[in-house]
Amino acid sequence: MKIKYIYQQIISHISILVVAFLVLSILFTHYVETLVYTNKADELTEYGENIIYDLERSRDGGEQVLDEYNHVLSGRNIQYMIFNESRRIVYPTGGRILLKDEEWNKIRSGQAVTVKQERNRFEQAVTFVLLPYFQHGSFIGGILLTSPISGSREMISQINQYLWYAVLAALIVAIILSWVLSKVHVNRIKRLQEATSMVSAGDYSIKLPASNFDEIGELAEDFNEMVQKLHESNEEIESLENRRRQFMADVSHELRTPLTTINGVIQGLKNNMIPDEEKEKSISLVSKETNRLIRLVNENLDYEKIRSNQVKLIKNEIELVEVLEIIKDQLDLLAETKQNEIRVDVEENVMIYADYDRLIQILINIAKNSIQFTENGIITLRGRAGYEETIIEIEDTGIGIDPEDVENIWRRFYKADLSRTTNPYGEFGLGLSIVKKLVQLHNGEINVVSEKERGTKFIIRFPKNHLEK
Repeated sequence: MKIKYIYQQIISHISILVVAFLVLSILFTHYVETLVYTNKADELTEYGENIIYDLERSRDGGEQVLDEYNHVLSGRNIQYMIFNESRRIVYPTGGRILLKDEEWNKIRSGQAVTVKQERNRFEQAVTFVLLPYFQHGSFIGGILLTSPISGSREMISQINQYLWYAVLAALIVAIILSWVLSKVHVNRIKRLQEATSMVSAGDYSIKLPASNFDEIGELAEDFNEMVQKLHESNEEIESLENRRRQFMADVSHELRTPLTTINGVIQGLKNNMIPDEEKEKSISLVSKETNRLIRLVNENLDYEKIRSNQVKLIKNEIELVEVLEIIKDQLDLLAETKQNEIRVDVEENVMIYADYDRLIQILINIAKNSIQFTENGIITLRGRAGYEETIIEIEDTGIGIDPEDVENIWRRFYKADLSRTTNPYGEFGLGLSIVKKLVQLHNGEINVVSEKERGTKFIIRFPKNHLEK
């Protein structure tokens, strides 16, 4: 059976209140009853002590005192009688008083006896008090005072009646308050439920009002953080999916061209469609395209090894000027094809702690990019010693990078300009991604500063040898 949460809240609140009211009512009724009977017994005791006191001071035997008290007490519906040491009533009438042995023994020993409710020995239910009467230290009798409990009962019943009225009013107010508070809490939970349904439907824009007032407010805050993370994860998934599609397109484009060229040359050779004087040129073309395919595949495999930390670096102290001169020698011919000049500017005796082969790979990748996007310009290779680090800068005077593309160039398969037939950052968009991974493996940092049409500068920082240990 399904019970709505708001009704569960109300039932639980009212159940607790009812139990609390019942317990309090019983305790209060018992307290009032005890208080009424105690007050009545105290009143009877006080009258009895006054009667005994006045009898002791009376000179005429006390008849007048007893009559006066009889007149006063009868108006208060209190009756009393005096009895002697033989249990015989000496005032107001004769006969014997009905006392239990333990009661008689108590008053003979000088103790007062109080019975708050007695129903059997008198014509009606009463509260009575027995007080001993001594003269010159000798027990000569006692005094019995009785008062019907009907008046006390009426008072208690009236108090109970008002108590039940108060309980009923309190329950009505409690039900209203419980409904209002339950409605507030249920509405907050409903908002969470509705928001959860929207998130499950793919809407990550929902945001709940959060607070530290209570657990529901904290839950709303946690919910907002969860939705934000889901939103970021969803964006990342969409980005990965878009890059995957782009990667497939890149792979198709990059591999199709050399494979088509190779296949065409092979078919031409097979069918003797290529003149003899062109065969050597065609074979050379096939060799270049094959090498290009191998380079593309190796670059992918290299990236996967670097990304999964499967590359082991062998670091040594290397003279930086030697490395930069090697980069210049290897790329001078490539730079000349675009009328570029490569310059080396290195401080004396600057050493760098790195893996030689991977350092060459890093610098070749960056320098090639600089050459590719610079015409009739200058590519400068700088090196200097910093504080506890070695700094390499590769700066060009080329076309630069758009500000919105600067942070994206490190992504795998990213292309800054999809309209270009050649990928600007490595043929599979892996060049700079590999560079960054290799720099991080050296515990170094790499940053880029660029401005459109004003060139680009890559800054690489490698820590000193003693910081690596």
